[in-house]
Amino acid sequence: MQWIARPRRLNLPEAGGAPKKEKKTSMKKTKDHLRPESRMMSYGYNPALSEGAVKCPIFQTSTFVFRTAEEGKAHFELAYGLRPPKPGEEQGLIYSRLNNPDLEILEDRLTLWDRAEACAVFDSGMSAIATTMMEFLRPGDLVLHSNPLYGGTMHFISEVLGRFGIRSLGFDAEMEEADIARLVEDSGMAERLGMIYIETPGNPTNSITDIEAMRRVANRFSTAEKRVLVAVDNTYLGPVFQHPLAFGADLVLYSATKYIGGHSDLIAGACLGSTELIRRVKTLRTFLGTMAGPWTSWLLLRSLETLKLRMEQQTENAWVVARYLQQHPKVKSIHYLGLLTEADGRSYDIYKKQCLSPGAMVAFEVHGGEKEAFAFLNHLQIMKLAVSLGSTESLAQHPATMTHAGVPPQEREAMHITPGLVRLSIGVENVDDLIWDIEQALEAVKLPRKRGKMAEIAV
Repeated sequence: MQWIARPRRLNLPEAGGAPKKEKKTSMKKTKDHLRPESRMMSYGYNPALSEGAVKCPIFQTSTFVFRTAEEGKAHFELAYGLRPPKPGEEQGLIYSRLNNPDLEILEDRLTLWDRAEACAVFDSGMSAIATTMMEFLRPGDLVLHSNPLYGGTMHFISEVLGRFGIRSLGFDAEMEEADIARLVEDSGMAERLGMIYIETPGNPTNSITDIEAMRRVANRFSTAEKRVLVAVDNTYLGPVFQHPLAFGADLVLYSATKYIGGHSDLIAGACLGSTELIRRVKTLRTFLGTMAGPWTSWLLLRSLETLKLRMEQQTENAWVVARYLQQHPKVKSIHYLGLLTEADGRSYDIYKKQCLSPGAMVAFEVHGGEKEAFAFLNHLQIMKLAVSLGSTESLAQHPATMTHAGVPPQEREAMHITPGLVRLSIGVENVDDLIWDIEQALEAVKLPRKRGKMAEIAV
C-alpha cells in the first residue's frame, strides 16, 4: 500500500464563532504522498485508455470482448481461483456481475481514505452487511454486536441470521471491556464467537465504542484455527473522519448511500479490508449478484471528489446547530460528539483517540414525547422530513417510529431511543437559515402541562 497522509482534524471552536484557520505548511511531496482528496480526481484512471476523456466514462455494458480465446481462459482462471495470478497479472474484464471499469476504479479510490488493501462495492449498504456476514458466519456461530445499531442491521442480525442458526448477543457502548468479555463467557458460546460487529458512532444516539478494546476482546476468543473478526460500520463518520482499520478492525463497512454518495440520488454500500478477506467477500458477491452497477459506480466517483469538502461544511454547521439545541429550554437532552467533555469520561477519551471530527449527525430529545417530537418535525420548512443521512440537504426523522420501529420498545428505551428523540442529518445549507428553521419549528412545540404547570420545565 502506498502511504497516504492523515486528513486534518477539523479545528472546531470550543465555545462559538467560526473554526480557526489551519496554518499552511510547506512540505515536499511526491505524487504517491498526495492526500486522498487530491487523488480522488484521477486515481486508478488513465484517460489515454478512454479517448482522452478527463472523467471516467460510464461503461454501460453487461459483457466484455476477449481478444483471444486464450485471454478469456486466463481471465476465468483468475476469476474462479483456479490458479494464482502471475507477477503483474490482474483480473481482466469478463462480465459486469464480476467486474466493470467504473466499479474497479471506484473500489481503488475508496481504499485511499481507509488505507485498506482492497474494497468491494455493493448495490446497497444492507447488501454489503448481509454479504459480509454470510461469508464469515456459519450456523451455530455467535455474533457479538454493539447497541444501538441501524434498525435494518439489527433486524438482519436478530431475525434473518437467526433463521440460519446464528445467535446474536448485544452489549451497550457504556460497558467496560472486561464486562463485555464476561458477557460472552456467560453466554456459554465463547468458543463459537465468529464476529464482533460494532457501529460507532451508533445510530441514532452517537454512542461511541472503543475499536481497540473490541480488537482485544476478539483476540481473547480467537484461536490458532479461527480468528474472531472485528467489523465496524463507519457510516456516521467515514471515510474521512474515522479509520477503523488503523485501530485493529478487520473490516469496515459503509452505507455509501450516505456521505460517500452525498446527494440522495443513489443506493450503494461498501466493505473494505485485507486483500484476502475482500477476495472472499467478492466471491460471494459474484454469486449473490449484489455488486453495484456502472451507473451507480460512476455517480459515486463523482461524489468522492467533493466528499471532504461536504463533510467539513456539514460538520461546521452541525456544531452550530448542536450548540443552539443544547441551550434551548424545550430540549431535554442532546447527543452530539462535539459536545463531549472530560466530564463524560470514557466516551470523551474514545472520541479524542479514534475520531478526527464530531461529524454532522445530531440527535436530541424534546421535553414531552412523541406528540411534541412530531410537532417539531411537522413544522420544519427547510429540513426535509425523511430517513437517510449524509446528503447535501438537511434531513430530520423520528427514530422510534421510523428507522428503529422494529426494535422492541423496552430495548429502544434501554438504548435511549425515546419517543421524544429526533435525529438530524445536517447538510450544507446556510447555518443561520437552519437555526431559523429549528427555532420556528420548536416554537410550534407545546409542552405538556400538569396541574396548570409545565410537566417537566417552565419556559
